[in-house]
Amino acid sequence: MINESVSGAAGSTSRRSVLAGAGALAVAGGIAAATVPATAAPATATNAAPAGAPSADWDTCLAVARAVLVRDDNDEPLVPRYSDVLLKSGLPRSRRAPRKVLVIGAGPAGLAAAHLLHAAGHRVTVIEANANRVGGRVKTFRAGGHERAAAPFADPKQYAEAGAMRIPDSHPLVTGLIDSLGLHRRPFHLVDVDRAGRPASRTWILVNGIRVRRADYARDPRAVNRSFGVPAAYENVPAAQIVRGALAPVRKEIDGKEGRALVEAWARVIQRYGHMSMYRYLTDEAKLDERTVDLIGTVENLTSRLHLTFLHSFISSALISPDTRFFELPGGTGTLADAMYERVKGLVRLDRRVTRIARDAAGRSVTVETVSEGRGGRPVVRETFTGDVAIVTVPFSGLRHIPVTPALSYGKRRAITELHYDAATKVLLEFSRRWWEFTEADWKRELEAVRKGLHADYQMGRTPGDGSLLGAHPATPKGRVTQAQRAHYAACRLVARDQPEAAGVVGGGSTSDNPNRFMFQPSHPVPGSAGGVVLASYSWADDALKWDALDDAERYPRALSGLQDVYGQRIEVFYTGVGATQSWMRDPYAYGEASVLLPGQHTELFPHVRRAEGGLHFAGCHTSVKPAWIEGALESAVRTALEVHLAH
Repeated sequence: MINESVSGAAGSTSRRSVLAGAGALAVAGGIAAATVPATAAPATATNAAPAGAPSADWDTCLAVARAVLVRDDNDEPLVPRYSDVLLKSGLPRSRRAPRKVLVIGAGPAGLAAAHLLHAAGHRVTVIEANANRVGGRVKTFRAGGHERAAAPFADPKQYAEAGAMRIPDSHPLVTGLIDSLGLHRRPFHLVDVDRAGRPASRTWILVNGIRVRRADYARDPRAVNRSFGVPAAYENVPAAQIVRGALAPVRKEIDGKEGRALVEAWARVIQRYGHMSMYRYLTDEAKLDERTVDLIGTVENLTSRLHLTFLHSFISSALISPDTRFFELPGGTGTLADAMYERVKGLVRLDRRVTRIARDAAGRSVTVETVSEGRGGRPVVRETFTGDVAIVTVPFSGLRHIPVTPALSYGKRRAITELHYDAATKVLLEFSRRWWEFTEADWKRELEAVRKGLHADYQMGRTPGDGSLLGAHPATPKGRVTQAQRAHYAACRLVARDQPEAAGVVGGGSTSDNPNRFMFQPSHPVPGSAGGVVLASYSWADDALKWDALDDAERYPRALSGLQDVYGQRIEVFYTGVGATQSWMRDPYAYGEASVLLPGQHTELFPHVRRAEGGLHFAGCHTSVKPAWIEGALESAVRTALEVHLAH
């Protein structure tokens, strides 16, 4: 792994020395705007990089800045043109002869590029490794869909997201595509609401043995903050406010600027801070002590990504503001993959994993060799495809395993080898009732339906810890909780039996320092179903890898135990015994969650990532500065479709 020193000796700092810390702003837009107290020592942005620090050349910084802002070489916005191409007019008319185009990968980038090129008259073949689905990291655990999947949960109506689950309203290409395809979108409640739909912030923060509602923490953070031992200046400052204050001087560098001035402001930020990890920025520039960094890392989802580049966190916070609204798709984000697939279904060859790419010396033809998965006892089949050009959407972590001849440029090969991909893991649990919406009266009624006095027994900590009450509610389907689950549950059960009051929330999520880390409730009920599926654990980087070491079946009782740690033991009576889990680092086609870059990689590697070479064009969210977002994939789809369509 490529590392960076945070020793404070700027002259010796290098991305190739030692990484420090871990964490990033994965829940972008959840940070409240505020200021640091007068006693804090904020960073000061200047145009020059610190003395002795690595510094990229100005032209490279301008190129990365244009990628951040989606501008062309004349600093004009590209999104309006991309939107017109993707959603209205299609590719411009051309007198050039149609080309035979191979698209490698049927994620959002590949599906969108294939549709545009096919509609413009090109002969397109999409080559997809997966035998039973398209969509890449757009994946919904559900019954049916284009995958014709069996029901993953006890209630066949239930579904849950393995991948993309929320869409910002600040992403015009994906929201426009959803609307143009006739799909309905509805609010995704990143912050919980009450039954009337009003913001509530009643979900929990549970850290260092202290449980507090988010709204209460925002009003009085002292108990939590003191548990981390932060300096007196930060005892009464919520963690989100500390982060916003730490980033404010850099944000000031770009605020209020437009056109060329905005591009140059971003380039200065990239040149000055691009070599820094988030940890180094917080300690060296924002002058935060380690205990305060620990606080904001735990509460604001920074801990597992502090070693990654400062630019990733800053770009996320700058491009998605605190008042950004989020949307979701009824039936799951997989319905977007369904609709995109339907437009190009006849062009897609499933079950064809690319094993080799060859180009002729003049770059006028491309040959792609593939092999099938051989699932279900079917014979393994090899097939070769030829085309004039190819659009490669395979993540670089996967492209690392595909030989390309003649060899790609040194810069491209280095990017393929070194581009950092992060881990992300979800563990989802099904419940027969939406207990997170309950009032205490609801809890008493439902627990008394199991047996008289059970509500009081939970409150007094008198219930057994042997797993005998798992799925005990009369509405919970029987026979799904196995003896193995009960044994795991009993072995991993909570020692403490304190019972917090009813959550009484819709949507939103809680935070804990236990292995589950982040928990999200569904924002909307599933029609015709009284239950729901909770994202019991959502973790990244090192936190995710610790879940990846467990077999899937063992994850469910452990995730249930962590969820009980936050919400109380009594949720067990509604557990159906059914879960679903996704480890993106273990996925044989994704090779990780996304290309979340290390310090220096934006300027050292990113300029090489998207550059076309000898008949090969490169798309996918990793070729944008919006990794892990569908918007970045669509930007790349339009860019590469235009490259192929207009190339001589």
